[in-house]
This record gives sequence, structure tokens and C-alpha cells, in this order.
Amino acid sequence: MKIAEAAKACGLSAHTIRFYEKSDMLPRIERGPDGHRRFTPPLIEWLTLLYWLRETGMPLAQMRQFTALAKAGDAGMPERRKILADHADTLRAKRATLEKCERILAIKIASYGPTEDP
Repeated sequence: MKIAEAAKACGLSAHTIRFYEKSDMLPRIERGPDGHRRFTPPLIEWLTLLYWLRETGMPLAQMRQFTALAKAGDAGMPERRKILADHADTLRAKRATLEKCERILAIKIASYGPTEDP
């Protein structure tokens, strides 16, 4: 699969995929005889993970640390697990804050009285 297809499959732009490749956050990408990158299903899974890590607000520096540990193999697994667990904790805290904000907004909206149909 070429980069445009890979971008569509994982949700990242081709530009972002190239950036991640230049940033050494991806495994080696094979190239075909035409010089174009060839994306395999495992690489698409990796790109999809990077998409979701970024989408959920993981800082780029932390993503770089995570990918460096992944390239190190099984030895880095405990640290990778900790990075993901810490990120999950951060997401839970953000979710709790957003839910509180939503409750406060609902109270404020209700204080304006019932909505009027046009």
C-alpha cells in the first residue's frame, strides 16, 4: 500500500506520516522498485496507534520516547506500559474535568429558562 492509502487507512495525513518517519518514530519502511514507500498491515497498525496517541493529547516528546522504547524490543516493555498507563490516567482526569464543566454548563443553560421554538 502506498502513502496515500496508508494515510486514509490510519487517519494521519501523508505529511504527518513523513514527519514521523523523519523523526525516527516508525520502523523501517520498505520501498518498491519505483522508490515509493510500501506500507504493510503491521505498519498501518503502528501508525493508527500514533494517530490515537496524538489525538488523545500525548505530547510529541512522550510519543518519541514510547517509539524509541518499542524499537528496543521487549526490554522496553515495562516502560512502554507505564507511559500508556500514565497517559490513560491523564485521560481519566481530563474526562472528569470535562464532565464537571458539562454539568456546570447545563446548570447555567437551565438558568436561562426553557428554549423557545422559532
